[in-house]
Amino acid sequence: MKKPIIADISLLLVTLVWGTTFVLVQNAIDLLEPFSFNGVRFLIAALLLLLCLILFDKKQLRLLNGKMLLSGVFIGFWLFLGYATQTIGLLYTTSSKAGFITGLSVVLVPLLSIFLAKQYPSRNAIFGVSTATIGLFFLTMTDVTGLNIGDGFVLVCAISFAMHIIMTGKFSSKYPSLLLTVIQITTVAVLSIISSFIFEDWKRSLDPDILLSNDVLIAIIITSVFATAAAFLIQTNFQKYTTATRVALIFAMEPVFAAVAGYFWAHDRLSISALFGCILIFAGMIISEFPTDKLSFLRKSKTIEG
Repeated sequence: MKKPIIADISLLLVTLVWGTTFVLVQNAIDLLEPFSFNGVRFLIAALLLLLCLILFDKKQLRLLNGKMLLSGVFIGFWLFLGYATQTIGLLYTTSSKAGFITGLSVVLVPLLSIFLAKQYPSRNAIFGVSTATIGLFFLTMTDVTGLNIGDGFVLVCAISFAMHIIMTGKFSSKYPSLLLTVIQITTVAVLSIISSFIFEDWKRSLDPDILLSNDVLIAIIITSVFATAAAFLIQTNFQKYTTATRVALIFAMEPVFAAVAGYFWAHDRLSISALFGCILIFAGMIISEFPTDKLSFLRKSKTIEG
């Protein structure tokens, strides 16, 4: 099996994990404040990844230098901003609606790639993004309430995640995956802990009654191990075999998984329009996988395969 196919399947599994943890996070932050939750979650993930690095590939530490450190911190900053604003947004909006707005990164990635990396998507990628965007519109119709402050935070999250995808694609082929992942996850943990000291009652994160409560404990274990340590290691390792636009299209399935999880676990309404939107998002992802010619749709320059 070709590496791009393996990469796409792996990233789709990551998306499944992210989408189904929306409800878990929403339940946990009812007890543990957002920055504190992310601080604990990413600290545990960073320690797990560092342990794996020391036990299985210690030689990567010899490759650590200033450029790699700055690259990892830069990727981690966008990841921190994305998760911070997403988690705060979940305090004020529904899991399915947050999934929709987060999914708007599927539009932002190819647009930002044009300006930041001079990369132009193919015909199929553009058609796939357009189809997925229409699907996102229909999916958001499941929530008839108007926009609120939570939606604004999640929009910042979408921009941040788009930047994270682009920057991961830029640096993942230059540096060892595990070490780069350790740096970016540690960055998120440190920034989250600092933010919890500044903006929250950080002592709550040390309260055993809160940390050991079912909602918080289950959410921390699942998100730190599967949705953070494993997920971002997989993304960093496999994104070098695909394009930022294709990654964004795969990640557009996250609101689909979030909506389905919200329907079963949080009793969010899932209407006919939402189901239609889910189908369109999936179709957009599939369309982007179709073979394409070597000519750029927008300019006769470097073509990025959709």
